[in-house]
Amino acid sequence: MRSRRELLRRVAVGVAVATGLGAAGLAWSSTLLGEYSVMDLGAEQAGHGAHAAGGAASVAGGPGTTDVTALTADPDRPADVRVEFVARQERIDVPGGRTVDGYTVNGTSPGPELRARQGDLVEVTFVNESVVDGATLHWHGIDVPNAADGVAGITQDAVPVGGRHVYRFEATDAGTYWYHSHQVSHVQVERGLLGAIVIEPADPPEVAADAEATALLHVYGGRHTVNGRAEDARVAAEPGTTVRVRVINTDQGTAAVWSAMPFRVVATDGHDVHEPTPIDGERVLIPAGGRADVAVRAPDDGSAVRLHTGGRSVIVGGPAASAPPPAAQPSRTLDLLAYGSPEPLAFGTDDPDREFDYVIARRFGIVDGRPGNFWTVNGRMFPDMPMFHVREGDVVVMHVRNDSGDVHPMHLHGHHVVVLSRDGIAASGSPWIVDSLDVHPGEAYDVAFVADNPGIWSDHCHTLRHAVDGLVAHVMYEGVTTPFTIDGEAGNRPE
Repeated sequence: MRSRRELLRRVAVGVAVATGLGAAGLAWSSTLLGEYSVMDLGAEQAGHGAHAAGGAASVAGGPGTTDVTALTADPDRPADVRVEFVARQERIDVPGGRTVDGYTVNGTSPGPELRARQGDLVEVTFVNESVVDGATLHWHGIDVPNAADGVAGITQDAVPVGGRHVYRFEATDAGTYWYHSHQVSHVQVERGLLGAIVIEPADPPEVAADAEATALLHVYGGRHTVNGRAEDARVAAEPGTTVRVRVINTDQGTAAVWSAMPFRVVATDGHDVHEPTPIDGERVLIPAGGRADVAVRAPDDGSAVRLHTGGRSVIVGGPAASAPPPAAQPSRTLDLLAYGSPEPLAFGTDDPDREFDYVIARRFGIVDGRPGNFWTVNGRMFPDMPMFHVREGDVVVMHVRNDSGDVHPMHLHGHHVVVLSRDGIAASGSPWIVDSLDVHPGEAYDVAFVADNPGIWSDHCHTLRHAVDGLVAHVMYEGVTTPFTIDGEAGNRPE
């Protein structure tokens, strides 16, 4: 593997690109990567706060370090849920749509819904039958041990054709999640190597429902689908009963949910909303990778209600009831910063141990011989992205700002964050806890989390083409190392 000096060698090409801004120009830079380790990427960001001065002296290796492969669930605990998922590269027949080239899990896309009960130990044996580029499984939104995170080149090697890999994790938090490949993810996710996960609560949820349904949203070959079908989904419900619809956005852009009838958002990204109120005349926006559980009440007269989920709908009501006509999408958006009722956080954020800036912008450059207009974080372009160093137990606050012209659904692996403020306005509703957060152009968010899950964790945009073009940084715990590399013989390409 190349040395850090060779890896980060940047060759200035001395080119200024004339623009309509007069004398202003755009600086270009060039980096040749080859095989590399995330251990060598970027400059250490110790941040501000009580622990910032301590740095992360043992991160780079040596005595007292921990390999990511050692960060596992209890190896002696027997599994409560045990399944085998077999990935194939094949044609997918989309009901109501057309046949497309893609990927399946156990012969379907989306793959089987994985269900467990809160507290269960889940064991999944992943078999790659025919995915030529190799594949992995990432458990999006579940705070798994680092060894089970499924990111090729960071926590494991991509599973080659004929290979298998065992993932083990405890289903600690009830809620709605999903799984997908994190090898060549911008291709494999878009083409269907994914599925839903539901972790049922050990205790009754705050908002009870008489029934539930999953609505996984994905676009196959340009056609919007719900649960892999290019047609509306129907959920049978008795008059007056409440249905919890678990909406999962597996696409590359924001999804909108709305209805002509009032409904409630009862959870975001697997975490309950405290005392949600009815929503009427507003839409709910779900980031790429995000989830929202919504409570819909079937009409008392036996008719049906239409829950719009963007390109398709979920029809809730009697099996013989006619689907109501489509309703126009509201122009107003529900502000989750002020939705529901406040509730104390489990940790304090007034005096965090670490504070970091995460400023997203763009500039022209050449990465691995490929010219383009690439993303930057804190002014740095891949592979010189910041590495955010933390210690286990730290309370971490991140100041995320989007100085680019695109929406970025930011996703931190292994943790959930609580949104503290947006554009200087403090959160005033239920704690807004997410793992996927849309940051719109010009917006600035303050978010916080507790560093309670040691590892090396991706923190990237889930518009996966943006990640390919460099919008990915990492949170690295002091003393953790990885033996895996990217673009080497194992063929690891996480994005």
